[in-house]
Amino acid sequence: MVFRADAWFLPAEALLGFVEVPAGPFFMGSDPTRDRLAFDNENWVETGGQAAVNLPAFHIGRYEVTVAQFRAFAEETRHRADPSSLAAPADHPVANVSWTDAVSYARWLDERLRESALTPPELRSLLEDGARVTLPTEAEWEKAARGVRGRVYPWGDEPRRDRANYTSAGAWPVGSALCPECSYGLLDMAGNVWEWTLTPFRAGPYDPGAAPPDLRDDALWVMRGGSFVDPERNVRAAVRGGADPGVRRPFIGFRLGISRR
Repeated sequence: MVFRADAWFLPAEALLGFVEVPAGPFFMGSDPTRDRLAFDNENWVETGGQAAVNLPAFHIGRYEVTVAQFRAFAEETRHRADPSSLAAPADHPVANVSWTDAVSYARWLDERLRESALTPPELRSLLEDGARVTLPTEAEWEKAARGVRGRVYPWGDEPRRDRANYTSAGAWPVGSALCPECSYGLLDMAGNVWEWTLTPFRAGPYDPGAAPPDLRDDALWVMRGGSFVDPERNVRAAVRGGADPGVRRPFIGFRLGISRR
């Protein structure tokens, strides 16, 4: 794995680390008859388990955002980051970042990719066609994590310590846990650090007809994937966490998406 120092320390890949997730349906939520570890807030109200969700195509980062990537943003913009978020090694997932920190980084990178000659043509075309760099929604994140088969974990239905970093003493460099079975070639979709999404937390996993929440209230934002401190139950693909947008913790980070929402 190589990162480009000349391109905001993004991965040296054709799309700078962004991977396409094709359009189509997937099963979201948990079927308690299949997943004995499911929490109630993973079950759909209408079905008591999973439901099919159809999404347009989108892109998502192969890796969690790293310390080096976030540092490039913080140094250029003089963003008031928590000093501890920049203290870990450069190739580790950035942590101790709030939801607003993550959104600010996404907006900054979107601007840089639009204006830079370093942006790959295919990526530039996406942005010129109406897509933007942002956090993934909860539904996008879950489809990316489990694919279309409704797996319990990103790699299958049983926990595997060789596929993710959980119940450990700290975060690992991004991409350390190889996962050939994981959908779309994504890594660290389970464990390492919790990942912020663009979705306000609700009791159920998804409700396309729900009224938007009043964000002036004490809204929580959904986090997905679990972290290095969590047990196997909390690194399943459907597990849902929520946190105040201003909170910063050593086990909370994020990855980016590109979407036409």
